[in-house]
Amino acid sequence: MTSPIPFPSRIWQRSGGSAILLFTALLTLSFGGLLATPRVATAQAQTSSATSPSDPWWKHAVVYEIYPRSYQDSNGDGIGDLNGITSRLGYLQSLGVDAIWIAPMYPSPQVDFGYDISNYETADPQYGTLADMDHLIAEGKTHHVRILLDMVLNHTSDKHQWFIEASSSRTNPKHNWYCWNDGKPANAPGVTAYQKRFEHDGRVPPNNWVSDFGGSAWQWVPAVHQFYYHEFYKQQPDLNWRNPAVEKAMFGAMQFWLDRGVAGFRLDAIPNLFEDPQLRDNPVLGDTNAQGDPKVSDIYTNNLPEVHDVIRRMRAMVAKYPGNRVLIGETYLPNTAELDKWYGGTAHNELQLPMDMLIGFHGDHDKLNAAAFRQHIEEVETQIHGSQPLIVFDNHDNVRAIDRYGDGVHDDQINKVLATMLFTTKATSLMYYGEEIGMHTTTPTRREDVKDPIGITGWPKEKGRDGERTPMQWTAGPQAGFSTNSHTWLPIPPSHKTINVAVESKDSNSELEWFKQLVALRRDLPALHSGHITMLDTSNPDVLSYVLSTGTGPAVVVAMNFTATPKTITLNLAGSGVKGKTVKTLAADDASLKSTTTLKNVTLPPFASWVASVQ
Repeated sequence: MTSPIPFPSRIWQRSGGSAILLFTALLTLSFGGLLATPRVATAQAQTSSATSPSDPWWKHAVVYEIYPRSYQDSNGDGIGDLNGITSRLGYLQSLGVDAIWIAPMYPSPQVDFGYDISNYETADPQYGTLADMDHLIAEGKTHHVRILLDMVLNHTSDKHQWFIEASSSRTNPKHNWYCWNDGKPANAPGVTAYQKRFEHDGRVPPNNWVSDFGGSAWQWVPAVHQFYYHEFYKQQPDLNWRNPAVEKAMFGAMQFWLDRGVAGFRLDAIPNLFEDPQLRDNPVLGDTNAQGDPKVSDIYTNNLPEVHDVIRRMRAMVAKYPGNRVLIGETYLPNTAELDKWYGGTAHNELQLPMDMLIGFHGDHDKLNAAAFRQHIEEVETQIHGSQPLIVFDNHDNVRAIDRYGDGVHDDQINKVLATMLFTTKATSLMYYGEEIGMHTTTPTRREDVKDPIGITGWPKEKGRDGERTPMQWTAGPQAGFSTNSHTWLPIPPSHKTINVAVESKDSNSELEWFKQLVALRRDLPALHSGHITMLDTSNPDVLSYVLSTGTGPAVVVAMNFTATPKTITLNLAGSGVKGKTVKTLAADDASLKSTTTLKNVTLPPFASWVASVQ
């Protein structure tokens, strides 16, 4: 949800009753087997020697993010829901998905479409019921698909009962659960004109902190005559993690879902839990954002060292549950050294899978840069003390990668290049719904059509995140098979006529079939998920190539042409420890490569991807 480093401007990091209790207990017991045992292979290869029994399931997993409003509508109201997700588990299993991360489905006023939570321990009625979630978890077990929930720990909705109480009185027991400050007198020395824009009763915000979504990060509450801090929208007040009661309550919310059988959590905006206790001004960077606020650094509001103490305690809490429950972090970080800290460094006692955004969202996000990808992949493979990398190219907060990297002519081939990188390193893979069929970002063209508040306040410089959240494209029929309601919460993109699951399932050269082929290879070949990676032809500015080997089984060579012109390469394996001079093509998205048996003078067509085993 937030972006602590200058990546693309579009990135933000940020029931009761005995019968229910009995059902929950039985569900938790039944999930022990699934959570403790590595997932059965894909529908195409139900048995595989690819995964060591000693590995936790998440180490070689394919994780698939679902934006619940947009995946499948089961009741015809134009909004996706939990039962809709359940109805598509067969598709997810056939794709080879091991776990789905569901963006927030808790009760919410939907100011930030679920990331403003008003109750952490049930489901929002527009998505279904707690029983529907239990059913999804149980059906996930049947389909060998684990369920991960999005856990928003940095803030709540201002409609959460905690904040309602906290904002009612300074003496309320919940008041200190949030970050309050009296502010400064408006005539105090050093007060800026920007701070004076937010003056109330002669008081201004205590510093220059700017909300990631525009405006001051401080909101005045007349009832208590104080400002509260909000990193994001004013309707998302930040929790005070320096208060032990907050940690206890939030860990309790996580335990509620762990007890129901979820396999773990994706932790939203997790580096933002703490702010500078001295409330020092963030350094001014110059220029202004889309809302007209001054751009400032976030050194005093992001990635403070205290957060690591919380994560270590959280990891210990989650470790008490059986089945290798996992913690995935939304971690936009400046470099690999900082990423390593989120694993716990040599102690390996923090997040199992902090997201590596340096690969999929690096500074050259608008072009395929072989040198940059080579460097980032090599770094994360070698500089995180043996931890498991997690590579990400897409999510619900960013223009889709096919559009960020695409050239408008070879978009399909470029999407296959990105998929090849995603699935042919030993990293755990995280993908976003629709990525597998080549869905595009469909950005609103009129302000009146925008649903995302950041697009409304930032128009036209900032058009919001609706474009990457449009409904999943299942068929060429009405509403793309997403809903029976012609008024879907976001419009169905016109591209659904040709870009959809039904059409691509019948085309052996489609995006979908390429994804399926790569996932199956990844699961079947130890080199692709456990092998040591050695970069090849490292001075080549146009082709990214590498070899992966476990030292015992067949090694695998991967090569991708990053340009719109054919490139001829010769790959030398000397120095990689891999012997063998002939190869067998395993996957190629161009027919001319499928009979290739040598590493010499191999011509890669424009934006071609090629995977081969060394004989």
